[in-house]
Amino acid sequence: MALNWTMLDASHQPIPLRDETTIMSIDRDSQVEFSLTIPDAPPSGAAATGGNGGVKMMKERGKLWLTNKRLIFMAPREGGAKPSFESLSVPLDAILSSKFEQPYFGANFVVLDVKPSPGGGLTDGTTVEIRFYDRGLFEFVSVLEKTRERVVYMKRQAAMEDDENLREYSSSGSTPGPGASNSYADTPPGYVA
Repeated sequence: MALNWTMLDASHQPIPLRDETTIMSIDRDSQVEFSLTIPDAPPSGAAATGGNGGVKMMKERGKLWLTNKRLIFMAPREGGAKPSFESLSVPLDAILSSKFEQPYFGANFVVLDVKPSPGGGLTDGTTVEIRFYDRGLFEFVSVLEKTRERVVYMKRQAAMEDDENLREYSSSGSTPGPGASNSYADTPPGYVA
């Protein structure tokens, strides 16, 4: 997960990664709210020292894209005030957990616990809250979870294929012939097979 690292084209749209397709987008300004909670925030601006055990909270409204590889948020550049963050890119396999919240009063929202990317401007324990202002959230959460499960499944399958392609190792001793015992020449002293 990285803060302000999303590559944009001239129309302020995210540039897709290789083999990336958009699954869902909410590309009208200010219809999605992202709230970031960054524990033990690193120094910002001209500060020279690190986090003090506090929490840095940032909140912006903007646009959202869900692709087959990542979740992207973009804050609009219009207006005079500079946003607290311009973009957020979260690889789907970096979402550690999600929680759909339904408060008694107020809109539903989803909380994501995410694993930060090295040098991405975030720390361990970072959470993201997502709220929609023009539609229900349940459909988005369902699509996000299914897409994320697929990404994690494919990553595990690739890891298993890598394990299956490992070469076989043999003992440093000679290989026993037919009818010979399976004793090895490199057994520890006093070991009888």
